[in-house]
Amino acid sequence: MSDIIADTEQATAAASGAAATEQFRSKRRTETADADTKRVDTLVSELLAATHDIIRRHKVTYAEYDALKSWLIQVGEDGEWPLFLDVWLEHVVEEVASENREGSKGTIEGPYYIPDAPLLPPEATLPMREDEEGIPLLFQGQVTGVDGSPLSGAKVEIWHADNDGYYSQFAPDLPEWNLRGTVVADDRGNFKVHTIEPAPYQIPTDGSCGTLIAAAGWHAWRPAHLHLKVSAPVHQLITTQLYFKGGSHVADDIASAVKPELILEPGQAADGKGREVTYDFVLDKA
Repeated sequence: MSDIIADTEQATAAASGAAATEQFRSKRRTETADADTKRVDTLVSELLAATHDIIRRHKVTYAEYDALKSWLIQVGEDGEWPLFLDVWLEHVVEEVASENREGSKGTIEGPYYIPDAPLLPPEATLPMREDEEGIPLLFQGQVTGVDGSPLSGAKVEIWHADNDGYYSQFAPDLPEWNLRGTVVADDRGNFKVHTIEPAPYQIPTDGSCGTLIAAAGWHAWRPAHLHLKVSAPVHQLITTQLYFKGGSHVADDIASAVKPELILEPGQAADGKGREVTYDFVLDKA
């Protein structure tokens, strides 16, 4: 995947989209599409009916229809379907999928997850450049079950953008696992992650998603956030993002992924260097 990015001079929508598409295809190869025909019929029929209703209510013209057709073709050519779906649809799918959970809140995965990040001990510093810019951050907590029992050896996968808003493996000139790691909690489910605070960033706007954003008069910003996947044997994996209180675009995230329970309030670190915050995860039984 890194070869796709290495040939570019900047983090373009096309390069990022190609990498996200390749990653999505890779992680789905072993899954079986065992679709229930009645379920497909219901979902597709209702989707088409809703679209037909929009066309009739708003008297869509052929010029508008042709513009839509051209744009949909361009989304595919740009490789931006993962970006489009993850930004504008995934938050509702996640909401439905987790509506019966008792434990911690989840939210969208987004298009920039890479599996098999390096395994790290219970207290660890994420891989980063020697001159990594950004405010030092200690992110710590405990993983428990809904009954309060600590989950020994729970895995806390964490990844996030750098101080310029770029993700490793989706932008040029970044080390492969920069700001990515899998921290294995101790026998009490405790973990400590030393990293830097990520920056807010715009989703790529030089491709077809950017065209839609400009045409609709929207902004393209996501608030600064940490991505996490937290798992333990016989418990449900939780995928989430954590945001920073007072940060820009927390209230108007383009991906509509912010929930009140996911907002962090870091304080000054005990050693006076940077900030620290504690956030615990509660996992439901599988």
